[in-house]
Amino acid sequence: MADTPAAPNRILTIPNLVTFVRLIGVGVFWWVLLVDENIALAAWLIFLIGWTDWIDGYLARKLNQVSELGKALDPIADRLMIVSAVVGGLVVGVVPGWIGIPLLFRELIMAGVALLLILRGGGTLPVRKLGKWATFIIYGAIPAFYLAGADVWTNLFLPIAWISGVLGLALYWFVMFQYIGDARDRLSAVESYSNPSSGIEEN
Repeated sequence: MADTPAAPNRILTIPNLVTFVRLIGVGVFWWVLLVDENIALAAWLIFLIGWTDWIDGYLARKLNQVSELGKALDPIADRLMIVSAVVGGLVVGVVPGWIGIPLLFRELIMAGVALLLILRGGGTLPVRKLGKWATFIIYGAIPAFYLAGADVWTNLFLPIAWISGVLGLALYWFVMFQYIGDARDRLSAVESYSNPSSGIEEN
């Protein structure tokens, strides 16, 4: 009987299935927002997709199914949902531009950093705990703007949106510079490994 592939190389795992469901949820979000024009339901989908982020990671560790694909897909699912939520919010006019545009600009920078790292053989960056917290806060701020814009408990959700939006945006940018430092260190290590210094022998 053939050996079961080691978890790091496996594709069909329970955590990866959860991540795939979250990715499909992004498409559902766009349908609800633009076709069904249900801003409140779109907000709850952002909450659901964003705040279930911990499930795939928890299952991967609990079931010993941490995989390279999962480590790559999990941040992609996060970024795709955040970008979709921000762009959708800007389109329907519920997310203020001075919150949404800096968030998108930050995502563009990080996408460039990630692409550069992959092209130079540096792999993917490990997720920082502060980055997880920043994402968690953003996942609270954006749907709160949606709910306030849909006149759902506006007096409650609008203050939550502004407070968490400002805090999340600040943390998001702060941790971006940490990631850039991590990427620089990773690239330096790759370059040192690929081009080791030649020893010079003194006579």
